[in-house]
Amino acid sequence: MQLNSYLTFSGQCEEAFKFYEQCLGSKIVNMWSHAGTPLENQVPPEWRNKIIHATLDVGGDLLQGCDVPPDHYQKPQGFFVKLDVKDKAEADRIFLALAEAGKIEMPLQETFWALRFGMLVDRFGIPWMINCGQKT
Repeated sequence: MQLNSYLTFSGQCEEAFKFYEQCLGSKIVNMWSHAGTPLENQVPPEWRNKIIHATLDVGGDLLQGCDVPPDHYQKPQGFFVKLDVKDKAEADRIFLALAEAGKIEMPLQETFWALRFGMLVDRFGIPWMINCGQKT
């Protein structure tokens, strides 16, 4: 059994996954638009280049997502994508990259349980938690 996060976007999935690929030093495994699939004619012409499915490999874990038509899209709420990072400098770099043009909810800082912990909502509206190491 494997548990993966699946994110939805209102038309920015491709941009978001390319951003995450860069921020996280990861690799997009696949990214398919509606064009060329059996669903191509079931979406408006302006939606055919939107993403029907994308997968990002983040150190062996998968982050997946797609674009959802505006009349079905709901703003993300009630969850965070949590990223555990072993190195403090890497946690700092990732946090700052994801926070660019987003909103920091809790600055990345030392806590009673971690060397670094912070929360943000990125420019695409996705909430993230960055956690780095345990305090000894």
